[in-house]
Amino acid sequence: MTLIASTMRRVQSPRGHRIAAIATPIALIALALAVRLVNLDQFDTLVFDETYYVKDAYALYQAGHELEWSDNANEFFEQGDPRGMTDKPSFVVHPPLGKWILGFGTAIFGIDSVWAWRFPAVLVGVALVAVTYFLGVALTRSVLWGGLAGFFMAIDSQAIVMSRTALLDIVLAMFVALGVAFIALDRRDAPARVVRWLQSERGMPVFLWRPWIMAAGIAFGCAAATKWSGLYYLAAFGLWSVVMDVVDSYRASKSMKSLVGLATQGPVSFVLLVVPAAIAYVASFAGWFVSGGYMRHWAGESSDNRVSWMPDEWPETWHSFIQYHVKTYEFHVGLTKDHAFQSPAIEWLLMLRPTGFASDTPAEGYVQYVSAMPNMVLWWAGTVALLAGLFLFGRTLNPTLGMLLVAIAAGYVPWLLYPDRTIFSFYSIVYAPFIVLLLVYLLRWLAKGLPGSPLSRDFRIANGSAVAAFAAFVVMAYVFWSPVIYGFPVADDWMRLRYWLPGWR
Repeated sequence: MTLIASTMRRVQSPRGHRIAAIATPIALIALALAVRLVNLDQFDTLVFDETYYVKDAYALYQAGHELEWSDNANEFFEQGDPRGMTDKPSFVVHPPLGKWILGFGTAIFGIDSVWAWRFPAVLVGVALVAVTYFLGVALTRSVLWGGLAGFFMAIDSQAIVMSRTALLDIVLAMFVALGVAFIALDRRDAPARVVRWLQSERGMPVFLWRPWIMAAGIAFGCAAATKWSGLYYLAAFGLWSVVMDVVDSYRASKSMKSLVGLATQGPVSFVLLVVPAAIAYVASFAGWFVSGGYMRHWAGESSDNRVSWMPDEWPETWHSFIQYHVKTYEFHVGLTKDHAFQSPAIEWLLMLRPTGFASDTPAEGYVQYVSAMPNMVLWWAGTVALLAGLFLFGRTLNPTLGMLLVAIAAGYVPWLLYPDRTIFSFYSIVYAPFIVLLLVYLLRWLAKGLPGSPLSRDFRIANGSAVAAFAAFVVMAYVFWSPVIYGFPVADDWMRLRYWLPGWR
């Protein structure tokens, strides 16, 4: 104990804190990169929806927009031959930004290597770990607890699998986490900002210059430019920001006049958040506007081709752009095609049906699986933390808890409205960082005590040991389920030990 106490004193010293603040993110990035590169080419074929996104990404860099591919295109593409690509624009149902990001590997290195397909996703997954760490530090004001959040994300099984597969959801998750981090930075000085304004006796506060809100708008716009579900975060945190501005004004002024903020700061915040988001979203379609993608010239093909609610005088390009989005929306709301791994959102909190990405039988009695299954120790603990967080927020109205709960709700609740739509449990990757952050935030309370009610030294030591033991179980779970992460060949009987619930296989 003397050695531990001595070590803690050195770490908590100003010099030790500076070293930890530099070394921790470097170590986390190195760890996240290492565990995502293991056996990256375990399957040298296009797995799951890579069949769409990898080829679309390649086409973007060749033509500026997505193109149609022949029926046997995968067979050639997997051999490094793009002959299956046609010159006909393709109807795609997701915006292009995520594919631009995922495609830079094949744009630089060609399609001969599986690494070129997937390495961009690896880098995005590592960036998600880094953002989770820095957001954790901002919320807990602790390198230790922020580091624990980053560590959990670094070795979470689902986060690793999604970072090793060229799908859009890891890009979406990274931009969403970045947007929430910018919101947290805006909130950092918010109460003091309101007090300074009221002390100046200039009436109810209206803040026109909020660069972190604008940065959040860009990040959420980029999220929506990857998948439309990013819009849920734009809406949720737009409302959250305005509500918190009103709460800050009320706490500072103790006057119901603070509700005026809904009519003053509300519209300003809307402009600061939504306009940058809209610019980022439209800019992601630059290739479509310039090179002529699917439906690019729809409005010019006939005088009847106009969006009914738009003025006819508007440029044909914008009529085509909006109609393309109408068609995309109709596709999304009507998607009910059965899939073996579809999972309604009600199942996600317990992860009853993880998504299988790839499988093979390399030899008799041996199997290979890759499944987007979270670290179940971490995930189930996170579900408990979610329930506890809802209860504690109801008692304390803690704004940090509130922000994390809003972040989880924005990624989860909307999918509950579509029980019959074809959706998958790996969509939960978008709010997984906030589940981890909520869990770590509550573990910190467990170890140190609630604000204003610190624990005795003996309880802190005991609870700290419990947190350390929990972290050890998370590491063991990562090792135990590693064959499912990396697609290692395993005897079928041994693999069955890793599938505890009927829906896991």
